Amino acid sequence: MSARTVRSYYRSIDEKRYDELGGLLAPEFVHERPDRTFEGRETFVAFMRDERPRTETGHELDRLYDDGDEIAVRGRLLDEDGDRLFGFVDVHTIDDGAIARIETYTD
Repeated sequence: MSARTVRSYYRSIDEKRYDELGGLLAPEFVHERPDRTFEGRETFVAFMRDERPRTETGHELDRLYDDGDEIAVRGRLLDEDGDRLFGFVDVHTIDDGAIARIETYTD
């Protein structure tokens, strides 16, 4: 179930399904990225919906490492033409079936 939740996370962002995205995240969700930290599910979903600089992007997942409560994903963010913007590793912490935390590392 956890791996499916994580895959759904990327799909919901790419397909702009923000209600679905919110449903995948714990209320106390935290996302630590190299450029900023988001605290709270509503804050993160609002950023994705209304504030992110590029919305025509897609996540291409290369590998998923599932350790039960922690899932690491290696992939690439692609622009609207399918060109690589950057590579990433996201470490998702799952709590009670929801994504509670993501730590993002980029190249």
